[in-house]
Amino acid sequence: MKDFTIFTLLKKIVYISILLIGLNFTSFAQNKPSGPGDPVAKMLKPYPIPATSVINFDFLYGYDKSYSLQVYNFMGKKINEISKVAPKITIPLDDFYRGIYIYQLRDKNGKILDSGKFQVVK
Repeated sequence: MKDFTIFTLLKKIVYISILLIGLNFTSFAQNKPSGPGDPVAKMLKPYPIPATSVINFDFLYGYDKSYSLQVYNFMGKKINEISKVAPKITIPLDDFYRGIYIYQLRDKNGKILDSGKFQVVK
């Protein structure tokens, strides 16, 4: 009987220890400060997705006319570039083929501020 109570007590101690360690890891993960490589909120909203004739980009915040917008096909070839962007950008898709495209919003130094993808269906 004595062995059973010691075993039960040890089992409870291990369970509580695991629970406390798990809480510590969870709180660490939730309170981790953001670093330079961490994802941030999107600056651009592309629509409609999927696109057929045009793709629009609206700034959600942080508009600066010195930014540039680059569009690449899925193979990495630059398809389109707009040097000085407006708060709302519309790109006609006449010369785009069906597929997935990547966009990158860059500042005047070439640093990528936002990126994403959109689909063209024709």
